[in-house]
Amino acid sequence: MVDPELIRHMTRNEADMAFKKRVQTIFEWIPLHDGARLLDCACGRGYYLNMIRYVSRCELVGLELEDAIIRKAQRNVGHLPGITLTRGNIYALPFPDNWFDGVILSEILEHIEDDVAGLHEVRRVLKPGGVVAITVPNANYPFLWDPINKTLETLFHTKIRRGPLAGIWANHVRLYTREQLRTAVERAGLVVEAERAFTHYSFPFIHNLVYGLGKPLLESGLLPGKLADAADRTAFDRNNGSLLNPINLGVAVLNFFDRPNKLNEPPGRSTVNLALLGRKAAP
Repeated sequence: MVDPELIRHMTRNEADMAFKKRVQTIFEWIPLHDGARLLDCACGRGYYLNMIRYVSRCELVGLELEDAIIRKAQRNVGHLPGITLTRGNIYALPFPDNWFDGVILSEILEHIEDDVAGLHEVRRVLKPGGVVAITVPNANYPFLWDPINKTLETLFHTKIRRGPLAGIWANHVRLYTREQLRTAVERAGLVVEAERAFTHYSFPFIHNLVYGLGKPLLESGLLPGKLADAADRTAFDRNNGSLLNPINLGVAVLNFFDRPNKLNEPPGRSTVNLALLGRKAAP
């Protein structure tokens, strides 16, 4: 078990309160012991790989479909030991059967057309007894997280999927209910071992602010050095935490809104994320 204080340190720059809960969940569910072989599918810019390498010597593989994104991952974590980055598709994972002790599927299933087929391929590469930690956006998300799409869905049965106003629906095929996620996992032949939902309270329009405005600004390179260090998920050791830094001050405000949130909210409560721990049954 990773020390919670260490997890807080690694997420100290984080403006997305739901991401912090995703990190906590994945670090609780995925085996991080030396000798474990883990797959982050898809690894995106390498944020989970960076944090896992910070606390563990396990073998790490990051798979990503988009060439532009894997180049960003290479810049972020390619210099770290014991990390292999490869380009590939979840429907045809370039790995042998029974290869990984654990797989991270964080904010991935909502992007693919056939989630059961993707999960079935993940099951193939897991060792018997291996686990997959899944997080997806909740169809019952809080109004304040994305007021624009919540209003459009409620009144006009539509949503924005592209651009800075896309919010929680950005580039997504679907959002999930608890039942839909559980059914997809079970249809793929995995055993459901745990479920949770998190992040009910939030700052208004936070998804649009973080991903529609903040991320493009950070990746543009226009932020001065200390501001960029305070906003960068991979730069937690370079941020001194000073509240004189506007980014740190903003994160402190967001942390205030996050204080009432629990790692597992009651069933039926609107939350940003659903999470599920699946296991490949031993023969």
